[in-house]
Parts: sequence; C-alpha cells; structure tokens
Amino acid sequence: MISEFLTGIRFLGRGFGYWKRMPGLMALGLVPALIALLVLAAALIPLWLSLGTITSWITPFADSWDAGWATALRLAIGAVITIGSLVLASVVFTALALLIGDPFYQRIWRAVENDVGGDVPDGDGGLRVAFGESIRLVLLGILVALLALILGFIPAVGAAAAAVVSVALTGRLLARELTGRALNARDIPSDIRSRMLATRRSRLLGFGVATQLCFMVPLGGVFIMPTAVAGATLLARDLLDQPADARRA
Repeated sequence: MISEFLTGIRFLGRGFGYWKRMPGLMALGLVPALIALLVLAAALIPLWLSLGTITSWITPFADSWDAGWATALRLAIGAVITIGSLVLASVVFTALALLIGDPFYQRIWRAVENDVGGDVPDGDGGLRVAFGESIRLVLLGILVALLALILGFIPAVGAAAAAVVSVALTGRLLARELTGRALNARDIPSDIRSRMLATRRSRLLGFGVATQLCFMVPLGGVFIMPTAVAGATLLARDLLDQPADARRA
C-alpha cells in the first residue's frame, strides 16, 4: 500500500518533466489556472478577513466566558472554517480551471498521450461530459467540506482530524477528476471505470494527496495545474495498460 501510494506521488513528479520537454505548452496551462484562482480569491479573501465577526456571531454564548477560553474557542472555530473553505476551494478551483482551460489542457493531454504512444483517441469526451464531471466534483467537495466542519468540533483533535480526512478525501476526488479526460475520451462506462480506479486505489490516493497539498500552497494551484494534467494523463494510461481481465474484475 505504501509503495503504491509513493508511486502515485511519482506520477505527479513525472508530470514536472514535461516542463522541460514542452515548456511553451505547459506555460499556456497557467492562464486558466490563474483566472480560476482570481475568481476564488474574490470569494475567499473577504471570508477570511471576516472570520472574527463570523466566529463571534456563531458563539454569542461565549461572551460571558473567561476571555482566554472564549478566544480559544473562536480561534478553533476559525481554523475549522478555514480548513473547510480550503477543501471546497481546491475542488472548485480544479473544476473551474478545467472548464475555463479546456482547450489548453486538451492540448497538454493530447501531447502527453502522443508522447506515451499507443492508441490515442480522436475525441476528448466533449465539453458537456467535462461540465457534468465538474458539477459532480463540486457537489462532492461540498460534502467533504461539511464533513471537515463536523470533525472540526471534536474536542482537542478536531482540527487535525478535519485536515487529514479532508486532504485524503479531496485528493481522491482530484485524482478521479484529473484522470477523467483520458478515460472519457475512450468512452469507458462508469462501472468499468470504477473497477479500474479500485485496482489502483492507493496509487490514485498518492497522486491526489500530493496534488492537493500543492494546491494548498499559496499560488501552488496555478503552477501545479499543468503538471497535474500531465501527470494524471500518465496515471490514466497506467490504468488503461492493465490487463483487460483486471479491469473487469
């Protein structure tokens, strides 16, 4: 399991190699990621600047507490809200960037496919399929963010538990979404796709968690997005290279 997890991380590392092999094309992938980041920043920055007001509004009962305890409670709630917003922001960022940058990321995906060789499909799954996948990603991201908020209220370990669980779950969502283009282009039914993903669960998780952690670094999402698309294409081809009987198992 650990070796598979580390292999997933290495797929993201292999994606970095395409900056050397096709730097101009990878640089184009920064544009939609930057636009998506600016859109999210317009929503997140006011939220974070208002955390003091929000936490005070949520906890009016703490006004009569000792100042130290009231501050500790509100800081903890503020941390939970921040974690939840980051979880949701990462999946919304991915969905937005992939939709806005569909022509850019299609070119990156196809270039990596051609570099790997073998059977490269003519289509890419279509914008309607990509839009549906993005909506699904955002809805699942909302559920993960809500779970993070609930876990955050566990005494003592809540914030840490929320962070670990949300990164793991969001990482899996990101891996599934980013590998989707190669699978959609081949018209693989959802049930077969689910079985394929299940055979490489730890590998997908390693790739997704590494990507998610990069997204959480300031401006990390912008710079890692083209790399993640390239790495996810390599990971998808790894899934597709499995024996046919393993996919149907």
